[in-house]
Amino acid sequence: MAAGILAAVCVSHTVNDILQSLIPAVYPILKTTYRLDFSQIGLITLVGQSIASLLQPLVGLFTDRRPVYFALPAGMASSVAGLILLSRAPGFGAILLSVGFIGLGSAIFHPEAARIARLASGGRYGFAQSLFSLGGTGGSSLGPLLAAFIVLPNGQRSIAWFSCGALVAMILLARVSSWYKAHSSQRMAQGIPDSAFAASGRRIGWTMTVLMALTFSKFFYLASITNYYTFFLIGKFGVSVENAQVHLFVFLAATATGGLVGGPLGDRIGRKYIIWASILGVLPFTLALPYANLFWTGVLSVAIGLVLASAFSAILVYAQDLVPGKVGAISGLFFGLAFGMGGIGAAVLGALADRTSIDFVYRVCAFLPAIGLLTVFLPAISPAEGRAEG
Repeated sequence: MAAGILAAVCVSHTVNDILQSLIPAVYPILKTTYRLDFSQIGLITLVGQSIASLLQPLVGLFTDRRPVYFALPAGMASSVAGLILLSRAPGFGAILLSVGFIGLGSAIFHPEAARIARLASGGRYGFAQSLFSLGGTGGSSLGPLLAAFIVLPNGQRSIAWFSCGALVAMILLARVSSWYKAHSSQRMAQGIPDSAFAASGRRIGWTMTVLMALTFSKFFYLASITNYYTFFLIGKFGVSVENAQVHLFVFLAATATGGLVGGPLGDRIGRKYIIWASILGVLPFTLALPYANLFWTGVLSVAIGLVLASAFSAILVYAQDLVPGKVGAISGLFFGLAFGMGGIGAAVLGALADRTSIDFVYRVCAFLPAIGLLTVFLPAISPAEGRAEG
């Protein structure tokens, strides 16, 4: 395992996702400054995440065929440009353009960084993807906290200060790209596993459909938390914006912890069992959340974050093994689907909240983890052999 390279990719993922998570974290500022309604808030998320969603599979598919070794620092540069524009946006149109640049940066970053994480894993694919995901969820959890203590007291223009961290990440990614260029062979760069699924095209297609439905369930529900949890807490319990941001940080920190567990356990006991426990296992907590008091809302949100976050690494590695030689395309597809579901979820739930209430949104979304029942249709996986059993 190339531990230094894996660590650099994870740190850069943290920075990338801090920049991503700053956008919803500063929604209270943007909403007040530009007099936005919930539909416009949802549209901001939709634009940025839709760009990332649509482009990530295309970036991965292209680089599967023709490696672009220095794509990672270029993607981070796009995010820096968006960050600076967001800090000085004169109006709603400029906000949409800025989040588009940040979305483009993520579209380039995620499939290529996931490929290098797998290449540097030494065969411990689940562990490497969990560590890579930890970088992302750690960044997502830090973003709201940093926004609460830096951006909210100092105003919108202080968003530009985060470009300093992004410049450091660009230096790290330039070194990672040099390592990738020096160490990639055709087999390693494509991430072909030692053992692959022996399955028909029809079975692969059905399995991919189930995996995408499970990803939809996870990230559509997460959209309700990451985009509207602060408004939910402020509206229902009357807490301050800073207090609500701290609650959001605690939830996202729980997702970071849960995400680290799923991959290594999947390597040991099988990814299907992790998917079962994560998606369907969170259902009792989501059903209880809309009816809890403030204390139990915090407790339940931590449980939801811990349990639900463990699924993605298992789903991603399962899909990578399902279609060997297409690590970039598969990584881009599932990261893109995650972004897309987050963006669509934000827009749909924002419109629903305008017509009903935030409380109603949480009561409806509580049933999404029931889609986890589809896990029964996934073939069992032997973690030792990396192939479908039976």
